[in-house]
Amino acid sequence: MSYKKTGLYRSFISVITVGAILALAVVLTGCSTPATTTEVVETQVVVPQEKVVEVATDKVVVETQVKEVEVPGPVVDNTKRQLILYSGRSESLVAPIIAKFEAETGITVKAKFAKSGVIAATILEEGGNTFADVFYSQDPGSLGLVQDMLQPLPNGIFAGFDEWTYPADKTWAGITARTRNVVYNTDAVDPKDLPDDMWGYHDAKYKGKIGWAPTNSSFQTMVLSMINEWGEDKTAEWLRGIQANDPGVYPKNTPIVAAAAAGEVEVGFVNHYYLHRFIAEEGLGFKARGYHPRNGGPGALAMVSGAGVLETATNVDEAHEFINYLQKESSQEWFVENTYEYPLLPGVEPDPNARPWSEIKVTIDRPDQLGDLSRAVALLQQEGILP
Repeated sequence: MSYKKTGLYRSFISVITVGAILALAVVLTGCSTPATTTEVVETQVVVPQEKVVEVATDKVVVETQVKEVEVPGPVVDNTKRQLILYSGRSESLVAPIIAKFEAETGITVKAKFAKSGVIAATILEEGGNTFADVFYSQDPGSLGLVQDMLQPLPNGIFAGFDEWTYPADKTWAGITARTRNVVYNTDAVDPKDLPDDMWGYHDAKYKGKIGWAPTNSSFQTMVLSMINEWGEDKTAEWLRGIQANDPGVYPKNTPIVAAAAAGEVEVGFVNHYYLHRFIAEEGLGFKARGYHPRNGGPGALAMVSGAGVLETATNVDEAHEFINYLQKESSQEWFVENTYEYPLLPGVEPDPNARPWSEIKVTIDRPDQLGDLSRAVALLQQEGILP
């Protein structure tokens, strides 16, 4: 898949590129240093000219005035083992595991943190001059955007892992998995009465009772899975049916789970692990639970987070060591205990509050099938759900 596309795809890349640069300028100049040894790569902004462009924030396109920026490289100390990490996983989520990696290996990590789509757009903008050694993404779609810029990984990295956890060209490796599911209010809903698949939420009895987050990349990945399984026409019909039921619109998964527990909505379309974070904080009395559609399908889609090494990487050995570290048993157990995601390493048990894989009719698409979110974005725009 070439990242030098034309038409809608190029438009999508261009708009998230500008959002990437603006977001990273804010992140890197306005945030305090995290309470770990992880270093944040500093950037400087150069303003040569103004132009009118389209900017996408979480895939919502708006018209605005922006300025071009130039992001110079980090200061590199060649006397030490080090790694430059571009992370689409949040600093609060993964900084602790990065600190553990530094402490155990002696490798210094210099990191940029932003949303995965923003990081992907930044790498595309930097092109062959990117400073990243590793791109660590929360979703396969963002990795797919830069897949042509990644180098194949050693076969040993994939030993013991199922084929659905990495792309066919082995340019990146899966780290953990999340599933899509439906969160519901335990006072208002008996899960036995919930539809067998996502199509059932067309029913008028759900009018005003659904929560969704169309700008969220995980939701868009689910829509892309619908396109793969159902085709564009049926997926468009599903979107129109949910729109007709007047859903509550939220910016991301977390407020949907909170809204379901509060009775603001009765059901919501989210990733599974957000619920378990609430239960861990508020206890088993939290009034929301998760439901995986009995017939599987896109509503029970498994999505992997993953990491790849750039073709232009300087610290290749350290990059491979980092990926291997995230995949090893103790790290997989750390993710289960701290992020409530599903481990990908066979033999590591998931969180006890999460349903075992064997009890879920999980829909698994190869990562290659989820690498072009622009198809989902285009359909959401066509149906008037995204501008």
